[in-house]
Amino acid sequence: MNDAIFSQIDFGPLKEFLDDDNITDISYGNNGQIHLKTLDKGVYRIERPDINNALLEKLAFQCSNVMGKTFNMAHPFLDAESAELRLNFIHDSIATNGISCVIRKTPAKIRLNKEKLISEQYVTEDLLDFLLTCVEGHCNIIVSGETGSGKTELVKYLASHTKENEKIITIEDTLELHLDKIFPHRDIVAMKTNNIASYSEVLVACMRQNPRWILLSEVRSAEAVTAVRNSISSGHNIISTIHSDSARNVPMRLYSLLESSQDIEQFLNSIHRYVQLAIHVKGYMSAELGRFQREIVEVCEFYVDEENNAGYNIIYKKGLDGTIHFNNPTKYLKEYLGSQGVVIEDNIFKLDENKEESTSNNTVIDSL
Repeated sequence: MNDAIFSQIDFGPLKEFLDDDNITDISYGNNGQIHLKTLDKGVYRIERPDINNALLEKLAFQCSNVMGKTFNMAHPFLDAESAELRLNFIHDSIATNGISCVIRKTPAKIRLNKEKLISEQYVTEDLLDFLLTCVEGHCNIIVSGETGSGKTELVKYLASHTKENEKIITIEDTLELHLDKIFPHRDIVAMKTNNIASYSEVLVACMRQNPRWILLSEVRSAEAVTAVRNSISSGHNIISTIHSDSARNVPMRLYSLLESSQDIEQFLNSIHRYVQLAIHVKGYMSAELGRFQREIVEVCEFYVDEENNAGYNIIYKKGLDGTIHFNNPTKYLKEYLGSQGVVIEDNIFKLDENKEESTSNNTVIDSL
Protein backbone atom coordinates (compact mmCIF):
# COMPACT_ATOMS: atom_id res chain seq x y z
CA MET A 1 0.00 0.00 0.00
CA ASN A 2 1.41 3.36 -0.94
CA ASP A 3 0.53 6.64 0.72
CA ALA A 4 -1.79 7.74 -2.08
CA ILE A 5 -4.00 4.69 -1.55
CA PHE A 6 -3.72 4.89 2.22
CA SER A 7 -4.91 8.50 2.24
CA GLN A 8 -8.27 7.32 0.89
CA ILE A 9 -9.03 5.41 4.09
CA ASP A 10 -11.27 7.04 6.69
CA PHE A 11 -9.80 6.38 10.14
CA GLY A 12 -12.58 8.32 11.87
CA PRO A 13 -11.90 8.98 15.58
CA LEU A 14 -8.64 7.02 15.35
CA LYS A 15 -7.18 9.88 13.31
CA GLU A 16 -6.38 11.98 16.37
CA PHE A 17 -4.13 9.21 17.69
CA LEU A 18 -2.40 8.85 14.33
CA ASP A 19 -1.63 12.58 14.35
CA ASP A 20 -0.15 12.51 17.87
CA ASP A 21 3.65 12.03 17.60
CA ASN A 22 3.78 10.87 21.22
CA ILE A 23 1.71 7.77 20.39
CA THR A 24 3.60 4.87 18.81
CA ASP A 25 1.03 2.03 18.88
CA ILE A 26 -2.76 1.66 19.03
CA SER A 27 -4.26 -1.65 20.09
CA TYR A 28 -7.95 -2.55 19.82
CA GLY A 29 -9.65 -5.73 21.02
CA ASN A 30 -11.98 -7.43 23.51
CA ASN A 31 -15.11 -5.71 22.16
CA GLY A 32 -13.98 -2.13 22.61
CA GLN A 33 -10.85 -2.04 24.74
CA ILE A 34 -8.31 0.50 23.46
CA HIS A 35 -4.72 0.62 24.65
CA LEU A 36 -2.22 3.25 23.57
CA LYS A 37 1.55 3.01 23.74
CA THR A 38 3.23 6.37 24.13
CA LEU A 39 6.78 7.62 24.47
CA ASP A 40 6.21 9.16 27.91
CA LYS A 41 3.62 6.93 29.62
CA GLY A 42 4.16 3.51 28.12
CA VAL A 43 0.98 1.44 27.66
CA TYR A 44 -2.34 2.55 29.14
CA ARG A 45 -6.03 2.08 28.46
CA ILE A 46 -8.49 4.75 27.36
CA GLU A 47 -12.29 4.78 27.12
CA ARG A 48 -13.70 5.75 23.71
CA PRO A 49 -17.21 4.38 23.05
CA ASP A 50 -17.11 5.78 19.50
CA ILE A 51 -14.27 3.38 18.67
CA ASN A 52 -16.03 0.02 18.50
CA ASN A 53 -16.28 -3.23 16.54
CA ALA A 54 -18.38 -1.60 13.82
CA LEU A 55 -15.74 1.08 13.22
CA LEU A 56 -12.90 -1.44 13.11
CA GLU A 57 -14.81 -3.74 10.76
CA LYS A 58 -15.39 -0.77 8.47
CA LEU A 59 -11.71 0.13 8.61
CA ALA A 60 -10.71 -3.47 7.84
CA PHE A 61 -13.11 -3.52 4.90
CA GLN A 62 -11.57 -0.32 3.49
CA CYS A 63 -8.06 -1.71 3.82
CA SER A 64 -8.96 -5.03 2.21
CA ASN A 65 -10.85 -3.24 -0.58
CA VAL A 66 -8.02 -0.92 -1.63
CA MET A 67 -5.54 -3.79 -1.38
CA GLY A 68 -7.64 -6.13 -3.46
CA LYS A 69 -7.69 -8.73 -0.67
CA THR A 70 -10.41 -10.55 1.19
CA PHE A 71 -11.06 -10.32 4.94
CA ASN A 72 -13.66 -12.80 6.18
CA MET A 73 -14.00 -16.18 7.89
CA ALA A 74 -12.14 -17.86 5.05
CA HIS A 75 -9.37 -15.22 5.13
CA PRO A 76 -9.27 -14.12 8.78
CA PHE A 77 -5.92 -12.27 8.76
CA LEU A 78 -5.19 -8.96 7.10
CA ASP A 79 -1.99 -6.89 6.99
CA ALA A 80 -1.83 -3.39 5.61
CA GLU A 81 1.31 -1.29 5.36
CA SER A 82 2.12 2.22 4.20
CA ALA A 83 5.25 4.33 4.44
CA GLU A 84 4.58 5.21 8.09
CA LEU A 85 1.78 2.92 9.29
CA ARG A 86 1.38 -0.82 9.76
CA LEU A 87 -2.00 -2.40 10.51
CA ASN A 88 -2.84 -5.97 11.44
CA PHE A 89 -6.42 -7.25 11.72
CA ILE A 90 -7.73 -10.55 13.08
CA HIS A 91 -11.27 -11.51 12.12
CA ASP A 92 -13.81 -12.16 14.88
CA SER A 93 -14.13 -15.75 13.71
CA ILE A 94 -10.63 -16.21 15.16
CA ALA A 95 -10.59 -13.45 17.79
CA THR A 96 -13.70 -14.75 19.51
CA ASN A 97 -14.09 -11.71 21.77
CA GLY A 98 -14.39 -9.34 18.81
CA ILE A 99 -12.28 -8.11 15.92
CA SER A 100 -8.70 -7.32 16.90
CA CYS A 101 -6.46 -4.65 15.42
CA VAL A 102 -3.00 -3.27 16.11
CA ILE A 103 -1.76 -0.10 14.44
CA ARG A 104 1.96 0.66 14.65
CA LYS A 105 3.33 4.02 13.59
CA THR A 106 6.71 3.96 11.87
CA PRO A 107 7.44 7.63 11.08
CA ALA A 108 10.21 8.60 8.69
CA LYS A 109 12.06 10.56 11.34
CA ILE A 110 14.70 10.02 13.99
CA ARG A 111 13.12 10.63 17.38
CA LEU A 112 16.43 10.52 19.26
CA ASN A 113 19.19 13.11 19.49
CA LYS A 114 22.13 13.54 21.84
CA GLU A 115 20.49 16.13 24.05
CA LYS A 116 17.33 14.03 24.45
CA LEU A 117 19.27 10.84 25.14
CA ILE A 118 21.32 12.44 27.90
CA SER A 119 18.60 14.62 29.46
CA GLU A 120 16.18 11.68 29.65
CA GLN A 121 18.86 9.44 31.19
CA TYR A 122 18.75 7.03 28.26
CA VAL A 123 22.53 6.81 28.26
CA THR A 124 25.52 8.53 29.86
CA GLU A 125 27.42 11.00 27.72
CA ASP A 126 30.66 9.01 27.98
CA LEU A 127 28.96 5.82 26.80
CA LEU A 128 27.14 7.59 23.97
CA ASP A 129 30.37 9.12 22.68
CA PHE A 130 31.97 5.67 22.83
CA LEU A 131 29.13 4.04 20.87
CA LEU A 132 29.29 6.69 18.17
CA THR A 133 33.05 6.16 17.97
CA CYS A 134 32.34 2.45 17.41
CA VAL A 135 29.99 3.34 14.55
CA GLU A 136 32.69 5.55 13.07
CA GLY A 137 35.06 2.60 13.41
CA HIS A 138 32.67 0.26 11.54
CA CYS A 139 31.86 -2.04 14.42
CA ASN A 140 29.20 -4.66 13.82
CA ILE A 141 26.47 -3.96 16.37
CA ILE A 142 23.39 -5.90 17.48
CA VAL A 143 20.78 -4.16 19.63
CA SER A 144 18.78 -6.43 21.92
CA GLY A 145 15.70 -5.88 24.06
CA GLU A 146 12.04 -6.67 24.50
CA THR A 147 9.22 -5.55 22.21
CA GLY A 148 8.64 -1.81 22.66
CA SER A 149 12.00 -1.14 24.26
CA GLY A 150 13.08 1.14 21.41
CA LYS A 151 15.53 -1.09 19.52
CA THR A 152 14.61 0.25 16.09
CA GLU A 153 14.83 3.89 17.19
CA LEU A 154 18.33 3.30 18.55
CA VAL A 155 19.38 1.60 15.30
CA LYS A 156 18.12 4.59 13.32
CA TYR A 157 20.07 6.96 15.56
CA LEU A 158 23.28 4.94 15.28
CA ALA A 159 22.86 4.60 11.51
CA SER A 160 22.47 8.37 11.22
CA HIS A 161 26.10 8.67 12.37
CA THR A 162 27.56 6.57 9.57
CA LYS A 163 29.68 8.51 7.11
CA GLU A 164 27.87 10.41 4.36
CA ASN A 165 29.81 8.65 1.60
CA GLU A 166 29.10 5.12 2.88
CA LYS A 167 26.36 3.24 1.08
CA ILE A 168 23.61 1.73 3.24
CA ILE A 169 21.21 -1.04 2.31
CA THR A 170 18.33 -1.82 4.64
CA ILE A 171 16.69 -5.26 4.51
CA GLU A 172 13.33 -5.53 6.29
CA ASP A 173 10.22 -7.67 6.19
CA THR A 174 8.18 -4.70 7.45
CA LEU A 175 9.40 -1.19 6.67
CA GLU A 176 10.34 0.72 9.83
CA LEU A 177 13.74 2.34 9.33
CA HIS A 178 12.90 4.72 6.43
CA LEU A 179 16.50 5.93 6.22
CA ASP A 180 16.09 6.53 2.49
CA LYS A 181 13.38 9.08 3.25
CA ILE A 182 15.17 10.59 6.26
CA PHE A 183 18.37 11.07 4.24
CA PRO A 184 17.19 11.43 0.61
CA HIS A 185 20.58 12.80 -0.46
CA ARG A 186 22.48 9.69 0.64
CA ASP A 187 23.18 6.47 -1.25
CA ILE A 188 20.62 4.27 0.53
CA VAL A 189 18.67 1.34 -0.89
CA ALA A 190 15.63 0.08 1.03
CA MET A 191 14.87 -3.60 0.35
CA LYS A 192 11.81 -5.49 1.55
CA THR A 193 11.53 -9.25 1.79
CA ASN A 194 8.25 -11.01 0.96
CA ASN A 195 6.91 -14.41 0.01
CA ILE A 196 8.66 -14.14 -3.35
CA ALA A 197 12.02 -12.70 -2.29
CA SER A 198 13.46 -14.34 0.83
CA TYR A 199 16.15 -12.95 3.15
CA SER A 200 18.75 -15.12 1.42
CA GLU A 201 17.76 -13.99 -2.07
CA VAL A 202 17.58 -10.32 -1.09
CA LEU A 203 20.97 -10.60 0.63
CA VAL A 204 22.59 -12.01 -2.53
CA ALA A 205 21.22 -9.06 -4.50
CA CYS A 206 22.32 -6.73 -1.72
CA MET A 207 25.95 -7.90 -1.91
CA ARG A 208 26.03 -7.07 -5.62
CA GLN A 209 25.02 -3.50 -4.78
CA ASN A 210 28.35 -3.01 -2.97
CA PRO A 211 27.12 -1.52 0.34
CA ARG A 212 29.36 -0.53 3.25
CA TRP A 213 26.54 -0.99 5.78
CA ILE A 214 23.76 -3.56 5.81
CA LEU A 215 20.95 -2.83 8.26
CA LEU A 216 18.90 -5.95 8.85
CA SER A 217 15.50 -5.83 10.47
CA GLU A 218 14.93 -7.87 13.59
CA VAL A 219 16.68 -11.24 13.61
CA ARG A 220 13.91 -13.72 14.41
CA SER A 221 14.46 -16.72 12.14
CA ALA A 222 17.15 -19.16 11.08
CA GLU A 223 17.25 -17.49 7.68
CA ALA A 224 17.86 -14.08 9.28
CA VAL A 225 20.66 -15.52 11.44
CA THR A 226 22.30 -16.91 8.33
CA ALA A 227 21.92 -13.52 6.64
CA VAL A 228 23.63 -11.82 9.58
CA ARG A 229 26.54 -14.25 9.59
CA ASN A 230 26.97 -14.13 5.82
CA SER A 231 26.96 -10.32 5.90
CA ILE A 232 29.62 -9.92 8.58
CA SER A 233 31.85 -12.75 7.37
CA SER A 234 31.97 -11.21 3.89
CA GLY A 235 33.41 -7.96 5.21
CA HIS A 236 30.27 -5.84 5.28
CA ASN A 237 29.22 -4.00 8.42
CA ILE A 238 25.84 -4.54 10.05
CA ILE A 239 23.56 -3.00 12.62
CA SER A 240 20.61 -5.20 13.55
CA THR A 241 18.19 -6.02 16.38
CA ILE A 242 17.17 -9.17 18.23
CA HIS A 243 15.03 -10.26 21.16
CA SER A 244 17.33 -11.24 24.01
CA ASP A 245 17.38 -10.95 27.79
CA SER A 246 20.84 -9.37 27.89
CA ALA A 247 23.63 -8.14 25.64
CA ARG A 248 26.03 -10.89 26.68
CA ASN A 249 23.53 -13.59 25.64
CA VAL A 250 23.10 -12.32 22.07
CA PRO A 251 25.43 -14.95 20.49
CA MET A 252 23.60 -17.80 22.24
CA ARG A 253 20.26 -16.27 21.27
CA LEU A 254 21.38 -16.26 17.63
CA TYR A 255 22.35 -19.90 17.94
CA SER A 256 18.98 -20.83 19.45
CA LEU A 257 17.25 -19.50 16.33
CA LEU A 258 19.14 -21.85 14.04
CA GLU A 259 17.16 -24.85 12.87
CA SER A 260 20.20 -26.93 11.96
CA SER A 261 22.42 -28.92 14.28
CA GLN A 262 25.46 -26.80 13.56
CA ASP A 263 28.46 -27.12 15.85
CA ILE A 264 27.85 -24.70 18.71
CA GLU A 265 31.49 -23.85 19.36
CA GLN A 266 32.16 -23.08 15.70
CA PHE A 267 29.06 -20.92 15.44
CA LEU A 268 29.66 -18.94 18.63
CA ASN A 269 33.31 -18.39 17.74
CA SER A 270 32.25 -16.92 14.39
CA ILE A 271 29.81 -14.52 16.10
CA HIS A 272 32.39 -13.49 18.74
CA ARG A 273 34.93 -12.94 15.99
CA TYR A 274 32.79 -10.76 13.73
CA VAL A 275 30.28 -9.00 16.02
CA GLN A 276 32.09 -6.38 18.07
CA LEU A 277 29.26 -5.07 20.25
CA ALA A 278 25.81 -5.90 21.61
CA ILE A 279 23.67 -3.22 23.25
CA HIS A 280 20.74 -4.12 25.50
CA VAL A 281 17.94 -1.58 25.88
CA LYS A 282 15.09 -1.68 28.37
CA GLY A 283 11.73 0.08 28.56
CA TYR A 284 9.75 0.31 31.79
CA MET A 285 7.49 2.56 33.84
CA SER A 286 9.79 4.44 36.22
CA ALA A 287 8.29 5.31 39.59
CA GLU A 288 11.27 7.56 40.29
CA LEU A 289 10.91 9.59 37.08
CA GLY A 290 7.11 9.32 36.89
CA ARG A 291 7.17 8.39 33.22
CA PHE A 292 7.98 5.58 30.82
CA GLN A 293 11.73 5.20 30.68
CA ARG A 294 13.87 3.70 27.94
CA GLU A 295 17.56 3.24 28.61
CA ILE A 296 20.68 1.30 27.73
CA VAL A 297 21.35 -1.13 30.56
CA GLU A 298 24.21 -3.20 29.14
CA VAL A 299 26.91 -2.98 26.47
CA CYS A 300 28.99 -6.09 25.80
CA GLU A 301 32.10 -6.49 23.68
CA PHE A 302 32.83 -9.82 21.99
CA TYR A 303 36.17 -11.15 20.85
CA VAL A 304 38.20 -14.27 20.12
CA ASP A 305 41.58 -14.45 21.86
CA GLU A 306 44.94 -15.74 20.65
CA GLU A 307 44.03 -19.30 21.72
CA ASN A 308 40.84 -19.11 19.64
CA ASN A 309 38.65 -18.93 22.74
CA ALA A 310 35.48 -16.84 22.52
CA GLY A 311 35.24 -14.18 25.21
CA TYR A 312 33.24 -11.16 26.25
CA ASN A 313 33.79 -7.95 28.18
CA ILE A 314 30.93 -6.10 29.87
CA ILE A 315 31.84 -2.51 28.97
CA TYR A 316 28.77 -0.98 30.63
CA LYS A 317 26.24 -2.35 33.10
CA LYS A 318 23.43 -0.62 34.97
CA GLY A 319 22.17 -2.66 37.89
CA LEU A 320 18.62 -2.89 39.20
CA ASP A 321 19.59 -0.50 42.00
CA GLY A 322 20.79 2.07 39.46
CA THR A 323 24.48 1.42 40.09
CA ILE A 324 26.57 1.86 36.95
CA HIS A 325 29.75 -0.08 36.22
CA PHE A 326 32.16 0.69 33.40
CA ASN A 327 35.04 -1.38 32.02
CA ASN A 328 37.41 -0.13 29.37
CA PRO A 329 37.41 -2.00 26.02
CA THR A 330 39.89 -4.85 25.59
CA LYS A 331 42.90 -4.71 23.31
CA TYR A 332 40.89 -6.67 20.74
CA LEU A 333 38.33 -3.90 20.21
CA LYS A 334 41.05 -1.24 20.26
CA GLU A 335 42.97 -3.16 17.61
CA TYR A 336 39.87 -3.54 15.47
CA LEU A 337 39.08 0.17 15.68
CA GLY A 338 42.72 0.95 14.92
CA SER A 339 42.51 -1.13 11.76
CA GLN A 340 39.60 1.12 10.72
CA GLY A 341 41.62 4.28 11.37
CA VAL A 342 39.99 5.08 14.73
CA VAL A 343 42.22 5.36 17.79
CA ILE A 344 40.80 5.33 21.33
CA GLU A 345 42.55 5.88 24.65
CA ASP A 346 43.53 2.93 26.82
CA ASN A 347 41.49 4.36 29.70
CA ILE A 348 38.69 5.84 27.61
CA PHE A 349 36.23 6.01 30.50
CA LYS A 350 38.78 7.62 32.88
CA LEU A 351 38.41 4.79 35.37
CA ASP A 352 40.40 4.53 38.54
CA GLU A 353 42.75 1.67 37.69
CA ASN A 354 42.41 -0.06 41.05
CA LYS A 355 38.62 0.14 40.91
CA GLU A 356 38.57 -1.01 37.29
CA GLU A 357 40.62 -4.07 38.15
CA SER A 358 38.31 -5.05 41.02
CA THR A 359 35.14 -4.80 38.92
CA SER A 360 36.50 -6.25 35.69
CA ASN A 361 34.04 -8.49 33.86
CA ASN A 362 36.52 -9.69 31.26
CA THR A 363 35.55 -13.33 30.84
CA VAL A 364 36.85 -16.08 28.64
CA ILE A 365 34.13 -18.53 27.65
CA ASP A 366 35.83 -21.88 27.89
CA SER A 367 32.70 -23.99 28.32
CA LEU A 368 31.30 -23.65 24.81
